[in-house]
Amino acid sequence: MTARAARGGAAPVIVTDPGPHGVAVHGRAFAHAVTALDPGVTVCARGDLARIPPGVPLHAQFTDRLWAGSLEEALTAFEAVADRHPISVTLHDVPQESDGERNLPRRRAVYAAVAARARGVAVNSAHERALLAEHGVWDGAVAVIPLPVGAPASGERPGADGSVGVLGYFYPGKGHDEAAEAAAEAGVTRLTVLGRASDGHADDLAAFVARAAASGVEVEVTGWLDDEAMAARCRAVSVPVIAHRHVSASGSLSSWIAWGRRPVAVENRYITEMAALRPGTIAVTAADRLADGIRSAIDQPETTWHGVAPLPMDARDVAAAYRAWWGELT
Repeated sequence: MTARAARGGAAPVIVTDPGPHGVAVHGRAFAHAVTALDPGVTVCARGDLARIPPGVPLHAQFTDRLWAGSLEEALTAFEAVADRHPISVTLHDVPQESDGERNLPRRRAVYAAVAARARGVAVNSAHERALLAEHGVWDGAVAVIPLPVGAPASGERPGADGSVGVLGYFYPGKGHDEAAEAAAEAGVTRLTVLGRASDGHADDLAAFVARAAASGVEVEVTGWLDDEAMAARCRAVSVPVIAHRHVSASGSLSSWIAWGRRPVAVENRYITEMAALRPGTIAVTAADRLADGIRSAIDQPETTWHGVAPLPMDARDVAAAYRAWWGELT
């Protein structure tokens, strides 16, 4: 397929990445949505960019761990692409306080350099746009285009399995400890980790399982599941919970909503934004009231399903928003 230059409103070549990283999975799904809307758009794996003529505009997803094994190597890899092509980016996992004293300055510097080299910068929430400004990463123009949600799942609702569920890769700060503590307080004795440990965090997961057991909560770790199996398990848990301490944007939240679930979510700037975007799909609770939220969901299981359709900003809506934004870039 011949690459089309993004001039006069045409879409850039969409760059994708292989592998199970959440941003890579999102990037491939995004590319599919754009090509469904406009079959003439070119999609190219990042490892095959040599076949795209220099000067042809690109769009890529950027998070440092997706591009290389270190921050500095990720920037070098990005700059090598930017030297050949005008490139717009969607930034993920944007720098914030949870990166710590050592990594926050390094991540800030890398993301600032990426934004400075890009012909357009997008993020998935106004919360992330605010983080870029608050941490001195980027104060230029930023497009805010939310993560999409899939069409609501149909079919009968399965019987509840009696557990609190936390979706996504396990890593410290994802909210598993908070969910387990609140479950114990609410009298729920089972928690399901819907996924596996993030790379390098297997020992942290084992330590979490031991802590939860000590508080009377038995933990099941599903490990990696294919899309169909994961959807089935997520529809079966009694109470979906989102309790991130720090979040930029959450694919887990989008997945819960797409599967028809109305998760109990600890209030923060991002959760408040998404609750306003898709009213009725999130049960927002204060951090110190998470146990109450779980207890209420156990007592009223129908409240853990939202029944909202159609959902705002589905994959087609997001693809159309990017097409419009690309048309504005010079």
